[in-house]
Amino acid sequence: MYVCICNAIRESDLRRAARHVSGDAETCYAALGKPACCGTCLDEADEILREEREMGCVAAAA
Repeated sequence: MYVCICNAIRESDLRRAARHVSGDAETCYAALGKPACCGTCLDEADEILREEREMGCVAAAA
C-alpha cells in the first residue's frame, strides 16, 4: 500500500525506515531521499512509524 502518493513511498518502505531512522515522518522521508510534498500523508505516516517502533520494542523485550 502506498502511504505517500506524491513520492511513491510504500508502507513497507516506511516501516523499514522506522527501524533505522529516529524522528518523524518527514525525517524518514528525507532518509529515503524524498521531501514531504503536500503533507496529506504525514499523520498516517507518523502513526505507522509509531506502530512499527512499538512492535520493535516489544520484539526486543521478548
